Amino acid sequence: MKKGVMRPGHVQLRVLDMVEALEHYVELIGMVEVDRDEQGRVYLKAWTETDKFSLVLREADEPGMDFMAFKVLDEATLDRLGEELLAFGCLVEHVPAGELKGCGRRIRFSSPSGHLFELYADKELTGKWGLEPVNPEAWPRGLKGMRAVRFDHCLLYGDELDETLRLFTEVLGFTLAEQVLDGDKRIAQFLSLCMKAHDIAFIHHPEKGRFHHASFYLETWEDVLRAADLISMTDTAIDIGPTRHGLTHGKTIYFFDPSGNRNEVFCGGDYHYPDHPVVTWTVDQLGKAIFYHDRELNERFLTVLT
Repeated sequence: MKKGVMRPGHVQLRVLDMVEALEHYVELIGMVEVDRDEQGRVYLKAWTETDKFSLVLREADEPGMDFMAFKVLDEATLDRLGEELLAFGCLVEHVPAGELKGCGRRIRFSSPSGHLFELYADKELTGKWGLEPVNPEAWPRGLKGMRAVRFDHCLLYGDELDETLRLFTEVLGFTLAEQVLDGDKRIAQFLSLCMKAHDIAFIHHPEKGRFHHASFYLETWEDVLRAADLISMTDTAIDIGPTRHGLTHGKTIYFFDPSGNRNEVFCGGDYHYPDHPVVTWTVDQLGKAIFYHDRELNERFLTVLT
């Protein structure tokens, strides 16, 4: 793809209490705290990630997502995409290097669905946590909780899905991997940059800019079952699972951080290449598409948003 967007880079979430949030994301999910800044934001990463951070937490009066960012190929690509975003009609803001610690300049833009996204080309490379860059061991000792492997994707709720799809495919170079159709109307879309099942997903909702979940990848089904045990051990609020999706066929569990932001940990799932046909589910099978085993929708999954 000529567009030059490579992969998800980071997400910034709002939390109500930083101490409680860090107990959740570090001790339970297993992220590693790597830095803090003058604004009070805390930076975290999963152990396999080579960039300095992938999750930023900001204490605020209400939970939710501030923005999600994607890494692009180089500075020239960043400039070109900034111009293309303006031509598309997006509101674009230039954020200087260093506003996020260890991250270069960013281009922030709004999508038709009402969400804020960022593009950047440069971020400090710190390597996989706890492993040497030469002759690394299989995994580092000292991992906590669920031992999250990477920040994987976000699912967002909002309107104007057709225009949002056009933005992500025509300007940013994503491909549509899976969808849910209600007649000829698309009510869910799962978009991929490479061979993952999805890097970002949107579900139709009458209100713009709502956050559904941030997802973290685990290696095996046994790891997902172990995550469920840890959720019970810590009396963490659970949404549903462990179960399997019909969409993407990933094996999953959903739960909430102390501020009410939904998290997912999952493993497995389909792969996608740009030449693959779009996988389609119909709305009459929506329960099976979302929760393949139960085949019924969990009301919280559709209505609890931040």
